[in-house]
Amino acid sequence: TAIIPHADRADPAPLYAGVHRFNGNGEMTGTHWIADGGWFFGPVLITNTHAVGRAHHAAIAWMTRRYARHFAVGRRVWAMPVVAETYDGRLNDITAQPLTEAHVLAALDNAAPGPVAEGNVGGGTGMIAYGYKAGTGTASRRVAIDGCRYTLGALVQANHGARERLTVCGVPVGCGPERADRAETGSIIAVLATDAPLLPHQLARLARRATLGMGRGGTIGGNGSGDLFLAFSTANPGPMPLDAPSHLRLEMLNDECLDPLYAAAVQSVEEAVLNAMVAARDMGSGEGDDAKVPAIDHAMLRGVFAGAGERSLR
Repeated sequence: TAIIPHADRADPAPLYAGVHRFNGNGEMTGTHWIADGGWFFGPVLITNTHAVGRAHHAAIAWMTRRYARHFAVGRRVWAMPVVAETYDGRLNDITAQPLTEAHVLAALDNAAPGPVAEGNVGGGTGMIAYGYKAGTGTASRRVAIDGCRYTLGALVQANHGARERLTVCGVPVGCGPERADRAETGSIIAVLATDAPLLPHQLARLARRATLGMGRGGTIGGNGSGDLFLAFSTANPGPMPLDAPSHLRLEMLNDECLDPLYAAAVQSVEEAVLNAMVAARDMGSGEGDDAKVPAIDHAMLRGVFAGAGERSLR
């Protein structure tokens, strides 16, 4: 899965950003610099655990090709893409490392605006959440702050949670046939993007709110889960620091006004996880607990909230 901020710009533009690690059993490259410098440029890629290196390598090739004049010999420009992962080894032969550089380049070259495909797509193809087939999910909110309207969008790669803990809109609905002793060994990546003018310290605080959105689904963030969150703003698009003047003028929101964006982040992450599950399809074949992962039962889920039938999924 590829996310390209400022895709319409011919030149690279730094993005102010913040990160949060709720549980660190996972990887998201480039975050040390985001934590220190407060910005990144280039794409964000989400893949599986054993494909991080290949995706990172391909992203650098793509960046140096797209922004060739900025990587001329003698310029102090480096490429440090953000590549995050979750583990899909239950449904995918992850050790075979089937992802190629061509696959990554195709994802980057074909990234486009418009509706985002959800469920068994992109990096989310083999992912599982709460014992059900999940994967890629997205949701967004619009907020108004002092007469100005902003959008916040979330994209998740949902691969976390234990079925007996699944909660939807505050209603416990999970207790299906999956083994009750299955530990939370999956992960979730959440990327929050907004056009609100936020600076790095504010975006780090925004990224932390993804934890609340994740938690609304019932997960406890188990020991084996990698729960890693990135937030960035497309506001204040300036030149790369190497080409920028010594003094910069930036726009930012007052911290006292950020609660609507915090609410948008929590709601969007919660909904994006559910959307990933609802959009997903059964995957796998054969017999046995690990051989096939079902999608969530839509009719039963609707019945729970219509007051018809049981209050748990079977």
